[in-house]
Amino acid sequence: MTKESEIEIEIDNGEEPEEQNFHPLLALSDDKHLPALSHPGLHRYLQEINQHRLLTREETEELAQRFHETQDPEAAYELVTANLRLVVKVAMDFQKYWMQNFLDLIQEGNVGLVQAVKKFDPYRGVKFSYYAAYWIRAYILKFIMDNWRLVKIGTTQAQRKLFFSLNKEKKLLESQGFKPEIKLLAERLGVKESEVIEMSQRMDNWDVSLESPVREDSDDEQKNFLPDVSPSVEELVADIEIKERMAEILDKLQDILNEKEKTILGARLLSDEPLTLQDIADQFGISRERVRQIEANLLKKMKKYLEQEIPDIQFFLEHVYKQWQN
Repeated sequence: MTKESEIEIEIDNGEEPEEQNFHPLLALSDDKHLPALSHPGLHRYLQEINQHRLLTREETEELAQRFHETQDPEAAYELVTANLRLVVKVAMDFQKYWMQNFLDLIQEGNVGLVQAVKKFDPYRGVKFSYYAAYWIRAYILKFIMDNWRLVKIGTTQAQRKLFFSLNKEKKLLESQGFKPEIKLLAERLGVKESEVIEMSQRMDNWDVSLESPVREDSDDEQKNFLPDVSPSVEELVADIEIKERMAEILDKLQDILNEKEKTILGARLLSDEPLTLQDIADQFGISRERVRQIEANLLKKMKKYLEQEIPDIQFFLEHVYKQWQN
């Protein structure tokens, strides 16, 4: 009779299961399946979960079916507690990415285990331990990505995958005698070169507080040396002058426009909530195509008038376009 909750995740591929290897820093506890670290808190936790017995496959299936059909909390409790060893096993695979408190990974993995119990369908013919391992791994991965830096470095599934694959691929290429260049890494990982560069920069550089001193003996903070990207006084004054000049020219332009052109200019071209061609057509009792023709003629008239009033209008338009892009 096999035990469903043993920490090996079995895959029915016809191969013999590999012998269980524990992390070199781990010492075995009384339970041969349960590794233990020298950290007092972790050691105490491992002793506690060691009190829960492992379930047979038949017991696991019976509990899973009972919870699936009746939402029995006792069944869920037994499934979770019997598989807490599995969480520790999966968390150990990510220890190299999280050098802080190992219990953090276990805690997130436990949340994933609970989610697996809620989502598991016992009638699909999948082992619960195999299914739960994916949920545990997903929650641990998300925790590491969210807390690796003060600013998140992986906010999409593709970025998370790249985060865990990049260094592995670099080492693989080096072991094969290749230099891990950006282009080669991008081709091997199936991503853009810019994504490899960005992730490498994020992983190689640590967060620095803007309030931290530039040196230990300095009172100057990092933020004091950031470039000021706000517009200068000269640029602000120039913008005000340009806007005032344009408002003045458009007011004068109104004098040479007929009623339909004034309506199109004010209610369509210069409005924050422009009317449609059909709205204006209904207002004047003309066709939509006729309104489009009037608008086209109006734009030509405006262009000619602006070129007369502002000889360097092209420079102004480029300035406005750059501001709009920013």
